[in-house]
Amino acid sequence: MDKKALLAVVLSVGVLVLYQYFVVPKQMPVPAAPVSQQPAAAAKKMAVQETVSSAALSHGAQPSAEHIVTVETDQYVARFSTVGGVPDYWMLKKYKGDTKQTKNQNVVILHPGSSPPPLALGLVSDFDAARLNFSVTGGDLKLDKSHPEGKIVFEYSSGQALIRRTYTFHNGQYRVDLKDEVRGFPNYNITLGPDFGIYSTQGGRGVHVGPVLLSGTNRIEVTPKKLEHGTISYSEDVKWIAQEDKYFCSAIVPLSRMNEASAFMQNGNPIITFRAKNPSVEEFAIYAGPKKQRDLAALGSGLQYIVDFGFFSIISRPILWLLKLINSAVGNYGWSIILLTILIRIPFLPIVAKGQKSMKKLQMVQPMMQEIRQKYKKDPQRMQREIMELYKKHKVNPMGGCLPMLLQIPVFFALYKVLLIAIELRGAPFALWITDLSQKDPYYVLPIVMGITMFIQQKITPTNPGNPAQQKLMLFMPVIFTFMFMNFASGLVLYWLVNNVLSVAQQAYINKKVTV
Repeated sequence: MDKKALLAVVLSVGVLVLYQYFVVPKQMPVPAAPVSQQPAAAAKKMAVQETVSSAALSHGAQPSAEHIVTVETDQYVARFSTVGGVPDYWMLKKYKGDTKQTKNQNVVILHPGSSPPPLALGLVSDFDAARLNFSVTGGDLKLDKSHPEGKIVFEYSSGQALIRRTYTFHNGQYRVDLKDEVRGFPNYNITLGPDFGIYSTQGGRGVHVGPVLLSGTNRIEVTPKKLEHGTISYSEDVKWIAQEDKYFCSAIVPLSRMNEASAFMQNGNPIITFRAKNPSVEEFAIYAGPKKQRDLAALGSGLQYIVDFGFFSIISRPILWLLKLINSAVGNYGWSIILLTILIRIPFLPIVAKGQKSMKKLQMVQPMMQEIRQKYKKDPQRMQREIMELYKKHKVNPMGGCLPMLLQIPVFFALYKVLLIAIELRGAPFALWITDLSQKDPYYVLPIVMGITMFIQQKITPTNPGNPAQQKLMLFMPVIFTFMFMNFASGLVLYWLVNNVLSVAQQAYINKKVTV
């Protein structure tokens, strides 16, 4: 059983190291079906319609020059251009950069020059409406508590063709309502562009950066590799499309009949769009801001699931809720993590204590087991019976040390994911030199102290005295963990440190109390 216990420890470490490389299988998207041969009359009618629509796009009544409209709420500052009737700049007022160079600068999740621009329309060909210069009704907006809502209307018309885009802004929210009234065009495509909602492309292991969508109950990440063979269609109840990085995102949530999306490569970037035929009135909720569960859930359609907690999300979400609840009373996420670690460990105390007692008793009966093995080495069956009798006599459960570890693994990974991607920890200080719990310890103090506590834990944890190789390996584990945790978020290292301290205290108590 010593070998089995050792194997459990090694496997646990291996899972921890490789977890970020683990990919949960997702439903494969269905490639877009080729366009079937149409009857000559239908094809001719479509060609005539597209010719008329193209002429409408080319010769419509347009203002002479581009005009910029600025919208400011208590959450963000955005700029909209009459060219395309789209945003070209989006800055979040409550979030700062995460480096020394950017810590005094606001987070910008859209810069001018994005191609295609976010919310650009394709009505005849590829995002052709993004090149049109619209007229605008309404000027700069500054919303506050006394003026909580405002609208801007962009319009383009030519003969029987019409495009009218109405944006409705809400103070105190990251939501923007968009209503597109379209007449005289055969197609409708709306996109987020390649970088709207993305502040940093450095997501790290296990963090997706780029397009993502929710099809039915499947969260599907769109990557260039998936698009190597061309356009992919998603037609199974697409609830939203989005662009995301680790902490921020933009999303389009359809409020009308639209539920079909497509993804393709353009200018070296994966692009995702909603699309429809023969458009009339299309309505959406647009989100551009932080990946905060409450704000995302308010838009409906399961947008909160853009925050990917991985395989153990059913545990991660309650843990995040509890962490935020504790912090609402404590006011410091560092101390909140410490209290959360204690609360999570409480239900496991009896199981862990039982496992530690079993390991301690197993160590204490090792000399008796060695005598039995030596005495009955030529009779394996008799040796096995005698060992089982020894276990029964001294109430030793050889599996007792493995069970507590296996039960805690899902909780650890769930909490690990929370501390890795929860925006609540971004920029959250703890004490002294730990000014951001989402970043690594700049002086590596926490990882080193964590390694020391782990070394102490290994020294006082019962092992097989007749297996020196196992003892050396177990003492080498703290070194591995110390180097591995040096680049982990301080919040995660703090959790592991506190958990080690609690384990040391409990093991020391068990060692004093247990006798054979």
